[in-house]
Amino acid sequence: MAKGPNLKIKPMKNVDFSDTQVAFAHLEDSELRKAFLLFKMLSYPSLVKLGPILAGLSLKLRLPIRRLVKNTMFGQFCGGEDIEECRSTIQNLAHSGIGTILDFATEACRNEEDFERVKQEVKHTIELAQMERDVPFAVFKPTGLGRINLLEKRDRKLELSDAEKEEFKVVARRFEEICEYAFQHNVRVLVDAEESWIQDSVDQLVRDMMVKFNKERPIVYNTIQLYRKDRLDFLKSCYGDASAYGYHLGVKLVRGAYLEKEASHAKDLRVANPIHASKEATDQDYNLAIRFCIENIQIISLVAGTHNEKSTKLLMSLMHEFGVANHDPRVYYAQLLGMSDNLSYQLAKNGYNVCKYVPYGRLEELLPYLSRRAEENSSIQGQSGRELSLIQQELNRRSVQS
Repeated sequence: MAKGPNLKIKPMKNVDFSDTQVAFAHLEDSELRKAFLLFKMLSYPSLVKLGPILAGLSLKLRLPIRRLVKNTMFGQFCGGEDIEECRSTIQNLAHSGIGTILDFATEACRNEEDFERVKQEVKHTIELAQMERDVPFAVFKPTGLGRINLLEKRDRKLELSDAEKEEFKVVARRFEEICEYAFQHNVRVLVDAEESWIQDSVDQLVRDMMVKFNKERPIVYNTIQLYRKDRLDFLKSCYGDASAYGYHLGVKLVRGAYLEKEASHAKDLRVANPIHASKEATDQDYNLAIRFCIENIQIISLVAGTHNEKSTKLLMSLMHEFGVANHDPRVYYAQLLGMSDNLSYQLAKNGYNVCKYVPYGRLEELLPYLSRRAEENSSIQGQSGRELSLIQQELNRRSVQS
């Protein structure tokens, strides 16, 4: 291993993330104008907060706005309402050398029937991934398989009733059924991260699945949110466990998705906020985590989920430094559909493994997801501004009025 952290970014030749011709070659002029107007709306925080509420209310009242929502927010950030509707997105991304991670993103799970429906849908995405080389991963969210309150009670080390113990066994069986199905079909599966107060139970389940199914190759991947103060150490402890027990460690590194919820939860309980106090501290841990993974690439397989250009360039530099080929199957880059195309398409053009997360599901059930995407673009430092600037640059290059 290298001595000490060296996070200096080495510029990579012929990779220009400001090249909008590459970033938006897949979009017609009309599509580009529509994206510009959407991100323009997302730059207004008050509209972002009010929009999803009004959309949800209008849909409940059966007002005729479904087509409008589907052609704007839904069309920008989602692949379709079912797997079949996603096929054109899969093909379009594949045409540019970009893979698809199909994410059944419904958050309307409240009972056992809902949890079983999610399990079956994830298995369908695994079947598709086995058949389609352009779908290299499946993914699922643990709270799609069991009650949040149950996981929270278990994480707090509270005594479970006999019924709750049986209920958790059912959740664990669903978890294992998906991972075993992925193993049988030789498909890698990403397990999304949750809020800190239920993550311990998730981590234990994922670890058990890695021990069982990652002996020969990485099948099961955990997601590590580096905005948490303890996650860099957690990554290192996972590496130690994988080394000791002889399995491949699969990790997806992200910065984190529940910033406001974490702060509010910690305040309500009068406990320390588990999240870094500054974005700079999060960035530092994220970049250190990337380096740790590449330094230990013989055991760790990495999916870098990031829209951050500096972290992307750092990972490219580290791959070059440690002799990891651009197309090495142990390293993938991932971005969300509809965001940071300047990274995704340029990475693909230069031979790196890159995927887009493509959420799908009934429009009404994806409103919470769309609300988060809207808030993300509004709150991430300059995200909407960056998207707008790049789109405007390309519109100007094409001499198209926005």
